[in-house]
Amino acid sequence: MEAEASTFETCEMLATFLASTPLLSDSWKLCSHANATAPQGFVANQVEDVCYVAFSGVQAVTGWYPGCRNLVPLDTSDNGPFSAWRRQGEEEEPVMVHAGFLHMFLSTFHTESFQTQIFEIMKRSKSVVFTGHSIGAPIASLSALWFLSHFQSVSSSPSVICITFGSPLLGNKSLSRAILQERWGGNFWHVVARHDIVPRLLFAPLTPHLHFLLQLWHLCMPSPYLIEPAVQLHEHQTSELFRFVSAYVEASTREEGAVRPLFCPFGNFMFCSNEGAVCVDNEMAIVKLLHVMFVSGSAGSSITDHFDYGDYFGKVSLQFLCTRGFMEGDLPESSYEAGVELALQSSEIPSHVIHKDSLFQFQKSKPMAATRLRVAVSGLVKDCLKMAKRMGLTPNLNSAGVAIALSKITPLRAQIEWYKASCDDSDDQMGYYDSFKQRGASKRDFKVNMNRIKLAQFWDDLIGMLETNQLSHDFHKRAKYVNASQFYKLLVEPLDIAEYYRSGMHRVKGHYIKHGRDKRYEIFDKWWGAKKVFDEESNKRSTFASLTQDSCFWARLEEAREWLEIVRTEGDTRKLCMLWENIDKFEQYARRMVEKKEVSIDVLARNSSYSLWIEELKELRLHLQQFPPSFPRLLDGRVVP
Repeated sequence: MEAEASTFETCEMLATFLASTPLLSDSWKLCSHANATAPQGFVANQVEDVCYVAFSGVQAVTGWYPGCRNLVPLDTSDNGPFSAWRRQGEEEEPVMVHAGFLHMFLSTFHTESFQTQIFEIMKRSKSVVFTGHSIGAPIASLSALWFLSHFQSVSSSPSVICITFGSPLLGNKSLSRAILQERWGGNFWHVVARHDIVPRLLFAPLTPHLHFLLQLWHLCMPSPYLIEPAVQLHEHQTSELFRFVSAYVEASTREEGAVRPLFCPFGNFMFCSNEGAVCVDNEMAIVKLLHVMFVSGSAGSSITDHFDYGDYFGKVSLQFLCTRGFMEGDLPESSYEAGVELALQSSEIPSHVIHKDSLFQFQKSKPMAATRLRVAVSGLVKDCLKMAKRMGLTPNLNSAGVAIALSKITPLRAQIEWYKASCDDSDDQMGYYDSFKQRGASKRDFKVNMNRIKLAQFWDDLIGMLETNQLSHDFHKRAKYVNASQFYKLLVEPLDIAEYYRSGMHRVKGHYIKHGRDKRYEIFDKWWGAKKVFDEESNKRSTFASLTQDSCFWARLEEAREWLEIVRTEGDTRKLCMLWENIDKFEQYARRMVEKKEVSIDVLARNSSYSLWIEELKELRLHLQQFPPSFPRLLDGRVVP
């Protein structure tokens, strides 16, 4: 029996449960009210301690032309609402969103009414639901995204959920990844009617058809009863648009030989049909279901479905009260297979009906009136759901394996800690860094060096798994690994620096910080920098740190030692001034570290490189004061040009 047999497929149960709550119906009612009464605006409604904020689907979208799929960075300005989303590192693709949708959000965000509403939410509400239909939905998503990023550090801030109906896609894959990394995927729920064309629109370049579609939206959004005659009146245009979008949605499902779509889904997608609903959060599964469910419809239903969400909720809620079963002789082999079968029923995916040719060639088939062929579609959907389950389980299983591996290397780290303690207590008073740099051929020194190499291999392997998406997207946000990587960096990087200068690599490649520092330490810097430590500045140390809080302290010292050597022989006044400026900066930096007790006691050991450097600097300044050179002027031992 398959591995899935021992698991559960819950996408149908989750959707049914969500539909049984008042969240969807209350959100949709307010969206309909906003569409009818607040064009290009929003309405709010307080229900006990929950505030609903609905954005109208009647919007003037700036930025659709030319091209209609323009993506711009989310962090458009340093002081904008999304300035915190600026990605660190040039190798990372920036988080980008649709230019027109971002413009609409910013226009709303800067209004006095929106700011007043946010103030009232913070004062009166325990929860806030941002919601929107059609073009209003991306504004709701951006509002929720801003609220989460802006108020996440406030412990008393309301909980946030975003529910959209028929939302077009908003941003690129980096946006989806960033939301997963922040653990906000569960805050976004996108409800999609089975044949609704709008969630599929931005898979295709829509310039020839967009003007007609926007006119239709503005006409029918306040009065949905007009949609049927409007579709009949524009039957030719809707048919052409349906075929055009179908082709691009189908192309987006191909895994090989295709250009990656500009837009990528994020959060949870709830697919509604006449038989129920299913919830999916896997990106690839979402795209496949967007395709499979869309091509089983017609040009007319692709437009009318965009206005029928209220009808779907009643049907989904009714399924909550219905008892479903299976035909005799067709019983599932496991609870997992039973869940998949229920999901198929709720998706209204036919196991025997599809349009002529095949599912993947639907756009070339004859119209809906053509003879239908019996083609097994359910197998494709089953594979899609199973793939989503496996893709969801594998990173979690890998993360569990990493946790076990981390526990196994803990003794290696403990041995290095013991080595540091013994160096700090040694009679030679050299300290941890210098003892390792000047180590001999003892068994203890060899063991510590091997442990250093093994620990580096573990963390390099972990980073490799993270970069190839083998671990959970939020792995680097987990306190266990952020803290473990920081402790490793503070403990072991001084040894890497010592080995770098001991082996003379600085003469071959250049100094450590610019030319020798391993990528893993730069990554750990980002992990630690992203961690929110709100009371760090207010906690002053009463004793010296167990580990120097700047893991590159010794690398900076090695550069300062070289500057001091060059100063003794340098004859160029301009270069000499620059050298003294660098020396002064390091001296001030080191003094601050010592005063704040952010260094370990090994830094201040009598025979450490730092203590010896301080003595050499004092002697040199004293010598220069007694015997000043003729070319520069000196003030308090410093060169003044």
